[in-house]
Amino acid sequence: MSSVTYPASRGAAANAAFASRAIAVWLLICCGMVFSMAVIGAITRLTESGLSMVEWKPLIGILPPLSEAEWNRVFSLYQATPEYRYINAGMSLDEFKHIFFWEWFHRLWGQLIGFAFLLPFLWFWATRRIPKGLMPRLIGLFLLGGLQGGIGWFMVASGLVDRPSVSHYRLALHLGVAFTIFGLMLWVALGLLDPEPASARSDAASALRRHAGLALGLVAVTVAWGAFVAGLDAGMIYNTWPLMGGHLVPEDMWFLDPALLNFVENHAAVQFTHRWLAIATGIVVLTLWWRTTRASLSRRGYRVGHAVGAMMVLQITLGIATLLSVVEIPLAASHQAGALTLIALLVWLRHEVKAVD
Repeated sequence: MSSVTYPASRGAAANAAFASRAIAVWLLICCGMVFSMAVIGAITRLTESGLSMVEWKPLIGILPPLSEAEWNRVFSLYQATPEYRYINAGMSLDEFKHIFFWEWFHRLWGQLIGFAFLLPFLWFWATRRIPKGLMPRLIGLFLLGGLQGGIGWFMVASGLVDRPSVSHYRLALHLGVAFTIFGLMLWVALGLLDPEPASARSDAASALRRHAGLALGLVAVTVAWGAFVAGLDAGMIYNTWPLMGGHLVPEDMWFLDPALLNFVENHAAVQFTHRWLAIATGIVVLTLWWRTTRASLSRRGYRVGHAVGAMMVLQITLGIATLLSVVEIPLAASHQAGALTLIALLVWLRHEVKAVD
């Protein structure tokens, strides 16, 4: 009797473990696509391409214009926008095609992410490979991805009426949701790959978990102000470090009333806030790294902790270099990629010390 039961039991457990690993790999692939999407989005914004497509046609808009007549039609739509009238008046059709490409590619990649998530999800569901309790998380991730598409159009629409740029508040929302999807998807994947990491049993795990949570929160706030800087083109001024116009606090930081409005509307104050949020975040993250080197973690836990510290230093360096270069596209895109990498490492570290039963 036992010779029949145990192999069957072991076989079921092996199949469940294989399914969990397969789902985790699928989610990690989707994470990579979201990462790429954020970098493509940064390039789209930095090349001022985001308002080149004034129509929102999910699925139908996957293909770019395929005839000269269609190119002229979409160009004429763009010529009616504030961006063309106030900034790009006289732009040629060939110049328009260049900026159109990045926005089209950005939207295409977003739809590809949707297919890359939905189709495997349906297969895992149809073959009953989704572990118990995981379905609500996967559905939630899919719905959040769909919402993100709507937020993207909500952002673009803000620059098509009476202003030649998108709302920096909507840009921050769009970027924040992208980072949230990335972090949540990574967390679920790590939980499937290693439900009970060795470092979770460390005496320091609880304190490190709280510290990593604080670090993630500060990174999120810093990213939001980075989006404000990008949306307002506030990185184009005060391209020196550490002083701003020869002062630690810029002279034009307080010209808006009420005073708090300066932190979200005043270009100088927004950049100042982003700078010092980054420094505060750096201190918290590097303190977290220091604590991981003195805790009894697994070898992998130590390595992730060291990676967090190194990435924090690199990210601050990229931020300063982006500012000093007056926002050169390769540096600025790398800075956004660095933020995602830092978030990924902090999520991973928090997973290593997560609470287990």
